Amino acid sequence: MFSRPLKAAVAAAIAGAFSLTAAPAQAAPADDAWAALVPTYAATGKYAYEPFAPTGGYARTNACVPHMGYHYVNGQLLADPAVDPAKPEALLYEGGSTTSTRKLVGVEWIVPDTAVTTAPTLFGQTFSHDTVLKVYSLHAWIYKRNPDGLFTAFNPTVTCPA
Repeated sequence: MFSRPLKAAVAAAIAGAFSLTAAPAQAAPADDAWAALVPTYAATGKYAYEPFAPTGGYARTNACVPHMGYHYVNGQLLADPAVDPAKPEALLYEGGSTTSTRKLVGVEWIVPDTAVTTAPTLFGQTFSHDTVLKVYSLHAWIYKRNPDGLFTAFNPTVTCPA
């Protein structure tokens, strides 16, 4: 039989391991948005390895957008104006010039402005309107901390390769 201190140490180590694997990339905002983001986190975690993104219907766009990264867009989801926490229309990656070195940093919900009469909302956040692209969008930086805020459109820590 194990001694009581050894059992306590093993239990603490296991609890610590579980808490580390379940922890999001940044501290929870006061409005507890992380609880609402659990379906997003669960649905997109499998795309942390960039080569898996196409298996989910996400296609890479050609340009790296400064402070956003590479967008991988799911055309089938984009065609449906419904907003679902577990189905973001885009995955955001940053990293090198090859796909195997890119890291998932965030997600984005996109709704064409022609599909809705008012700006959509999700997680208590109103989507921003891009009048050039004619879309409403909401970003969530769930895999890389954004010092400007979890739902801010641009993340100053996201870089594009030179």
